[in-house]
Amino acid sequence: MEIADKKQIYNALSEFSSNLDYSSNEAAIVLAAGHGKRIKSKKSKMLHNIWGVPSVERVYNACLNGLPGINTILVVGIKALDVMKVIGKREKNSFAYQAEQKGTGHAVQIGLDKIDPKKFKGTIYVLPGDMGLMNAETIKIFGEKFKSSGADMMVLTGIYEGLIEQNSYGRIVRVKELDVEGNSSGEDSGKVIEIIEYKDILALNGGKTYRRTYNGRGYEFTQKELLENREYNSGVYAFNYQKLIELVYDISSDNAQNEIYITDLIALFNGKNYFVDATSPSDQSVVMGFNDKSVLKEMERVFRHKVYDRLKNIVEIDDPDDFFIDESVVEHIVELDKQNIPLDIRIGKGVHIGKGVKLNYNIYLKKNVFVNGNVIFGKNVTIWESSHLSCFPEQEFIIGNNVEILWGDIIKGNIIIGDHSKIESSVNMTGSDAFPLRIGKNVLIKGTSYIFGSIIEDDVYIEHSVIIKKKVNRLVKRNGEIQRVRFFLPMPSGIDAIDDL
Repeated sequence: MEIADKKQIYNALSEFSSNLDYSSNEAAIVLAAGHGKRIKSKKSKMLHNIWGVPSVERVYNACLNGLPGINTILVVGIKALDVMKVIGKREKNSFAYQAEQKGTGHAVQIGLDKIDPKKFKGTIYVLPGDMGLMNAETIKIFGEKFKSSGADMMVLTGIYEGLIEQNSYGRIVRVKELDVEGNSSGEDSGKVIEIIEYKDILALNGGKTYRRTYNGRGYEFTQKELLENREYNSGVYAFNYQKLIELVYDISSDNAQNEIYITDLIALFNGKNYFVDATSPSDQSVVMGFNDKSVLKEMERVFRHKVYDRLKNIVEIDDPDDFFIDESVVEHIVELDKQNIPLDIRIGKGVHIGKGVKLNYNIYLKKNVFVNGNVIFGKNVTIWESSHLSCFPEQEFIIGNNVEILWGDIIKGNIIIGDHSKIESSVNMTGSDAFPLRIGKNVLIKGTSYIFGSIIEDDVYIEHSVIIKKKVNRLVKRNGEIQRVRFFLPMPSGIDAIDDL
């Protein structure tokens, strides 16, 4: 990395970091320094989306919502600027820079350097930034269990649900009920002895037992027992802060990778007779992390399934495996449903409904419709196949009651479409901030038409026309009919650049 690049990163660290609030006794360190070579992308691994939101932001939000008031520290490294810009400046959040990738334990050390040990005495949580299915409920329960257990360190574990011979995760080794002499382990039963890696289990002599000592007692495990152990390390931890800073700098890098691993803290804690515990969430999907595109796709599928489960008895979704509805829209639908009025909303295959959209009663979005931004629906609206409706975050796109928009229309920007209007296929319409588009009630627009920044009065008919920054009046003829606008084209510009062939 060039010096100029490092200078830019350190300037951004200062720009985007906020002061921690030491009245809170909790802080989360989110590990977001890795790039992820197997993801095979120029984009940071941490910025790949899970249901429309970068993975690291989902982990950050889970901490923030699960433990209100918590301080957060995001450890960034490769693509540090990109990660900082996506998260932005937030209250009680600081960024720490891991210039060299020396392992998870080293990343935690970098994060801890952001905390003033004279001012903080509480709990530290550590989470990987690629765990994009993590949610607030899991973090909340994990925190409660840590505090009630009396543990000094707690590991959030997963329970492997697939074929046991395909489980390559490191296993959680716990104290058995009986030691090697047949005596009860008493209060030590279930405490965590260590995490043993899969490759180390395979390297064991199958005929010999694997022996470990805990609190002065011996415990033995067969290779078969270890292989059939389904409990694995997720990479999420909780620590007593004072005991963590006492030991975290003692982690050795004496290994093949010359890295500092956070898992080595278990042995250090046990060596001091500190209590290491572990617990597993009820929803096993939350501990999924990804290293490649196939797992990322699986996590997206899991999230989609959860959204479908929430909505399947409220709205009609044509294809449970092919739709996107932003979480803010999901919450709005759930709130509408609480009014106990049938919504009659139907979502076609491949429909995308983005952040800011407000649906209403009796809405039908047909196949491959894309809607994004502050698009506000009236009642009884049908959007036909492959139409695109959107606006910028600071704009509003309002659709009145009983409106129909047909195949393939592209309608974007600052727009109001009045009640009972119909936009037929092959129409393109845009409204800007300086020139909003206002379409009155009972308007029909058809043919290959383009309309920009205009005012269309009630009851107007427009066909095969290009109307740019015009007002189209409701002109009533002597026979009572309203004047139709057909084949209106502005004068050409740049005609001198065109020759006949």
